[in-house]
Amino acid sequence: MKQKEKKAMDMTQGSLWKNIFLFSMPLVLAQLLEVMFNLSDVAVVGQFADYRALGAVGSTTILVTLFTGFLIGMGSGVNVQVALGLGAKDDKTVEKTIHTALLICAAIGIVIGVFCILFARPMLQALHTKSDLIDAAVLYLKIYALGMPAMAVYNFGNGVLSAKGDTKSPLIYLAVAGVLNIIMNLIFVIGFHLAAAGVAIASAIAQYVSMLLVMRNLLKRRDVCRLQIPKIKFHKDVAKGILLMGIPTGMQNAIFALANLFVQRGVNYFYTIMVSGNAAATNADAIIFNVMSAFYTGCASFMSQNRGAGNRERMKKTYLVALTYSFLIGLFLGACLFFGGRYFLRAFATDRAVIDAGMERIKIMAFAYSISAFMDCTIAASRGLGKSIGPMIIVMLGSCVFRIIWVYTIFAHFHTIPSLYLLYPFSWTLTAIAEIVYFIVQFRKVMPKSRI
Repeated sequence: MKQKEKKAMDMTQGSLWKNIFLFSMPLVLAQLLEVMFNLSDVAVVGQFADYRALGAVGSTTILVTLFTGFLIGMGSGVNVQVALGLGAKDDKTVEKTIHTALLICAAIGIVIGVFCILFARPMLQALHTKSDLIDAAVLYLKIYALGMPAMAVYNFGNGVLSAKGDTKSPLIYLAVAGVLNIIMNLIFVIGFHLAAAGVAIASAIAQYVSMLLVMRNLLKRRDVCRLQIPKIKFHKDVAKGILLMGIPTGMQNAIFALANLFVQRGVNYFYTIMVSGNAAATNADAIIFNVMSAFYTGCASFMSQNRGAGNRERMKKTYLVALTYSFLIGLFLGACLFFGGRYFLRAFATDRAVIDAGMERIKIMAFAYSISAFMDCTIAASRGLGKSIGPMIIVMLGSCVFRIIWVYTIFAHFHTIPSLYLLYPFSWTLTAIAEIVYFIVQFRKVMPKSRI
């Protein structure tokens, strides 16, 4: 019992600067390892296959991000609900939440996996995927989808452990799965010449390994977060809270990816080299956004526990500390990418023309990442308040509708790559302003000064 308890962090006490940093750093590494599942796919096919295989895998990135983003969002919803119960010292609700959330997340993972298998080709055709890429892209997406149920369960477990303050265990599990994924990528691509299909098989297997490891942790725990097979059942009283938090949060993540579908369509109007270059450059998004998102998870977790404990001032400071961390890390990593972009792209492509095409994106995106912190950290803070539908609607308008309008107006007029990529910083700024106003209003309602 002591061994498990020592991993937990009391989010309602101590220095927020120190505790949020210590909480988030293992998540930073864990998020990077999770991104490695897809990055290693792109890197291996880029280095050991050809640019067509790279383009095929890259053509699925938006769809993979859309569906995995929804599953990650469900895990974030579980995190908030469990953290709220822990902060309120309500062990019975925590237990019911965990056992109900497992059923919900597993079911959603299965549904998404089946959907991707059945509709892989129509979705890729809707994106105007190049004819010389689509067959390999369809096969990659179908095989990758087999791992969706495992990813759903892993993110459920990650949400529970993070709510308890244990961010080191998921890091270890992803390290094991990530190394295995890379080894299998090399074996399937170099040894068996399976190209895109080989890296998809490796990713699916790695997802199940990470799932089994996180489930083993939950089953062996001796605290309130222990998972017990006989107690796995659907509790209506807590299911509503899980779904009201998880589905909008998952949809927020999916909306970003959905909006990017229109960007991908715009890129697909250009030649295949540009498609491959964009596929290589978007890997920077995955790295930087996932590093920054570790602090968003910290923000939501600390906000939820302190809301359960009724600590208004600590909630305010949590938001500001997490926002500062995420902004600075986004600024730093963006600067590193700007000056070292060509070295980064060489990890995913060997063709100079592909690298030049990738730099077209990097030159615009590098210093825009930090802007997204004001949007995403505020969304996380609103989740910590128990508000997820409002932020979802704002994201839908600011980062989806606005981007669609941009594609069919600004981009349609200029029809250049810069005019396409500039929609990111503009949409982030607009959405951030709206999210901050919403958060301030809701914070005053949920946590009035009289409750101090």
